[in-house]
Amino acid sequence: MKARLKAINAVLLLSMLGGAFSYAAKNPEEQLSDIYAHLAKQDLDTAQQKADALVEAYPNFRLGHLIRGDILLMHTRAVGNLGAAVPPGSESKLSDLRREAAVRLSAERPAPALLPRALLQMRKEQRHALIVDAKHSRLYLYENRNGGLRLMQDFYVSQGKLGINKLKEGDMRTPVGVYYIVGRLPGVKLPDMYGKGALPLDYPNDWDKVQGRGGSGIWVHGTPPETFSRPPLSTDGCVVVSNDDLKFLTRTVEIGKTPILIGDQVEFVSKAQLDQDLRQAAALVESWRVEMEKRDDGGMKSLYSAKFKSATDDDVTAWLAKNQFLPGAKKVSVTVSDTSYFRQPSQEEMIVSSFTQQTVVGKFRHAVRKKQYWAREGKGWKIVAETNV
Repeated sequence: MKARLKAINAVLLLSMLGGAFSYAAKNPEEQLSDIYAHLAKQDLDTAQQKADALVEAYPNFRLGHLIRGDILLMHTRAVGNLGAAVPPGSESKLSDLRREAAVRLSAERPAPALLPRALLQMRKEQRHALIVDAKHSRLYLYENRNGGLRLMQDFYVSQGKLGINKLKEGDMRTPVGVYYIVGRLPGVKLPDMYGKGALPLDYPNDWDKVQGRGGSGIWVHGTPPETFSRPPLSTDGCVVVSNDDLKFLTRTVEIGKTPILIGDQVEFVSKAQLDQDLRQAAALVESWRVEMEKRDDGGMKSLYSAKFKSATDDDVTAWLAKNQFLPGAKKVSVTVSDTSYFRQPSQEEMIVSSFTQQTVVGKFRHAVRKKQYWAREGKGWKIVAETNV
């Protein structure tokens, strides 16, 4: 009878929360994976030992305590729903923990041969990049080494109470776009709710400003001392990780250089697909370079959207007039270098290109760092925003 009960419990819990998965580094999710693996083998005693170890290592991990309580209850009867050991009156908190469990246990690492479509090309000095998959409450940390990308680690995250696509201050949403980590704030200088510290983002970016998106203070930060993690949708708009994960990220990222791409359409593709996307992005910038060199106003304006507006509210004509070096010069050389290309991981198809433009006219030289936002319009791509960094 006891063996049959163990089998029933294992099947019920696994079907309720999903199968096991594996990670390279020891963390709570790996320990959860071990627990479910033993439940799948109908080994309730070892599963309980693993759950005991989990809550001992992470005493403020509420989900761990919840699962341990269910396993203890399994010794006496079948458990058909996560949180069966929780007394009545805690439905709201229980619902949050069930959502967290479902998100954590559905997480899957991309196959080693697949690469993030969002990271088309990084500059050599950009050693790391972050991608937030809002759809699956996951943050991926990539290393850029010798021109190749390597997935270093991934983390469970919490995001805005009302999801993504931030529009204004206080709307409880997390922004979507391509941003940069622009600072480190130690926890000792912040209220307890931010945990061990924060990594501020440069929200709103230039495209956000053009679109009239407002708000500020979007950070990647930790959790209060008594809380290991928060429900998937629970922040005022920030991206929240555990304090342990924040420490790791804080040691790893480079201020002003590490991009963080946020969206709900994160894709992992083959190297061939990534190379094809990169060629397309590079071709767009090359078409712009050629027209800049030709000084053909009509050809240049054809690359810009009719909706174009600069961060300083210039239309296309005013913007190009401001950015023409030595107007009237006949022989001009324009080159681009130090390029990076990112594909925004969202339904809004956007390629963000950054590069150094150098213009040479005779003995005169002028260099400027540019950022362009290319959006798909119909079958083509147009520049919808541009800025000199």
